[in-house]
Amino acid sequence: MKAIGYRKPLPVAEPEALIDTVLDTPVPTGRDLLVRVQAVSVNPVDTKLRGNVAPAEGALRVLGFDAAGIVEAAGPDATLFRPGDAVFYAGSIDRPGTNSEFHLVDERIVGPKPANLSIAEAAALPLTAITAWEMLFDRLQLTRGGEDGRSLLIVGGAGGVGSMAIQLARKLTKIRVIATASRPETAAWVRELGAHDVIDHHGSIADQIRALGLSGVEAIFSTNATDRHFPALVDIVAPQGRIGLIDDPAPIDVRLLKRKSVSLHWELMFTRPLFQTADLQAQHDLLAEVSRLVEDGTLRTTLTETLGRIDAATLRRAHALIESGQARGKIVLEGF
Repeated sequence: MKAIGYRKPLPVAEPEALIDTVLDTPVPTGRDLLVRVQAVSVNPVDTKLRGNVAPAEGALRVLGFDAAGIVEAAGPDATLFRPGDAVFYAGSIDRPGTNSEFHLVDERIVGPKPANLSIAEAAALPLTAITAWEMLFDRLQLTRGGEDGRSLLIVGGAGGVGSMAIQLARKLTKIRVIATASRPETAAWVRELGAHDVIDHHGSIADQIRALGLSGVEAIFSTNATDRHFPALVDIVAPQGRIGLIDDPAPIDVRLLKRKSVSLHWELMFTRPLFQTADLQAQHDLLAEVSRLVEDGTLRTTLTETLGRIDAATLRRAHALIESGQARGKIVLEGF
């Protein structure tokens, strides 16, 4: 089968940063599905791994997490899906990735593809939907249908995760959604997705929050540059509030949170599959719910650009765009 991988961390401009190769097609065992991959999207985790994490000596690592495709075969213990089913999922960080024609994935982290989306539109959703959902409802503990009179600040609202978090918070709760965006096109994007208010993270976050008539916000979701914004987040979070983050910041002084009794929460959507937690199938259930919400029009895909087919040259372009910090929504590649 065709696949794309890397042998050593290199700048994305280097031709060897990602290379085309041919690998043996794997065979599903246990609860694994063998999926014929039809589309993938690219996430910051792909670029971070490619640029910083060396594969084992002499080995080639295949990246890629988001995927949409068709189940080709199922392991003997699989019960949730069967060959021919259309699926979407975000994979696991400790297994070979989705940048290959065929891919093995545990069915307990796989969802049924939304029937009303194209394969490319579906591939844009899983990783960001899981991350946003787990942060909002598991870590920050927002309640569906509730949160009236409370406020949520999403730092980095135009990115892939921010784009899903805005929709989920706006559609499934009554919370006031404030998103940050720094360019006219990204500000327009987050408003289109449902943000009540938009502020510029290059300016004073605290001053802009107070200009909205708020003394503080009860929940904060920081998707990037947390170390740069942390003093402002501490300033503006309400007493007994919650701050959640998903990036890899430089050291931050969590002691600043003590005076307000504020809790800090990390979200990594790979935790359940990485540790094979007892509630692993919660990600299947989550994606099944996202699929239903897409089909009934509550949620929409965050696909903004399809770059071309799945090969090394196109993936290098996608990685470069992610690394530029100018991406909006999700970038997808389709077909081999």
